[in-house]
Amino acid sequence: MAMFAELARYTDFGILLLRLMVGLVFASSGYSHLKNPQARANSIGMSKAFTIFLGAAEVAGGLGVAFGVLLQIAALGLILIMLGAIGKKIFAWHTGFWGEKASGWHYDLIFILMNLEIAFTNGGRYVLMHY
Repeated sequence: MAMFAELARYTDFGILLLRLMVGLVFASSGYSHLKNPQARANSIGMSKAFTIFLGAAEVAGGLGVAFGVLLQIAALGLILIMLGAIGKKIFAWHTGFWGEKASGWHYDLIFILMNLEIAFTNGGRYVLMHY
């Protein structure tokens, strides 16, 4: 038996907090892509059009995860974005797991696992739309 078994009744609340944090990070990141797409495109080495697409996808995915609308699709979409980020860091920028100044791909991997948890649990009980 778990030491704090009574905490299990707060699982849905914990998943909600996780979803809100993931949503905040992705929506704000996407917004930064959309706010000045040319400057952001230059900094990540992508085209302006792709940067706009990426920003819109991050905002939509972040809001979907946070509010619980098409949640599993949103979480899986964010996982794909993070896999792309890991690929860019490893193969184009040659960034290690820890990176320099917290820019390693460990950060992206954490968000993949957070989104997997959200997708596997279907966001818990506190969602706007179950399907």
